[in-house]
Amino acid sequence: MEDHPASQPLVAESASVADDVVFGAGVVVHEGVVIGAGVVIQENVVLGKLPLLSASSATQGEAPGALTIGAGARICSGAIIFAGSTIGAGSIIGDQAYIRERAVIGEQSVIGRASGVDPDVVIGDRVSIQSSVYVTAGTVIEDDVFIGPGAITTNDRLSGPLDGQLDGPTLCRGCRIGAGAVLLPGVRIGEKALVAAGAVVSADVADGALVVGVPARER
Repeated sequence: MEDHPASQPLVAESASVADDVVFGAGVVVHEGVVIGAGVVIQENVVLGKLPLLSASSATQGEAPGALTIGAGARICSGAIIFAGSTIGAGSIIGDQAYIRERAVIGEQSVIGRASGVDPDVVIGDRVSIQSSVYVTAGTVIEDDVFIGPGAITTNDRLSGPLDGQLDGPTLCRGCRIGAGAVLLPGVRIGEKALVAAGAVVSADVADGALVVGVPARER
């Protein structure tokens, strides 16, 4: 079957693309994107998209720079990754995932299908985020963390004046978050702690602790 012109990748002249990058049909690569060796980009991926924000957006931040994708990463079908983000070597961005500006994802991490990562999120190495997870702006996720499907993080305390101050959770090294759990603004989940499925966490969780329920309490 002959290639149709519309199926060819659209790569901006200022993008830097290693010689062995593999493109699927319908890929769009915006200005300034840097793509390392051995990267595979599947169908209908958009790389380096610029944000369109409302004047009142609390995620204005500094202007995004270049999107950088490390060697050997895999970007799956329909994913959108904004300008100014960093995808570490060997990481996998799942189908229809949505990675916003200035997000940093470490090496050998996985962002699951249809998961969203907001601006200014920092994700470490070997992190496993399952399908349909929402990672709110300002969240910090350290190395070797697991987040189950449908988990939600939040960053707006909804109290006092709306001053735009956002306070994402911190997930410390090796902790595990069960499916459908909700983490409220500013909470710290300790190293190797476990948050049970469906728990609503409104206070810090100690290192190694297990918390369950609504609100979550240590068991």
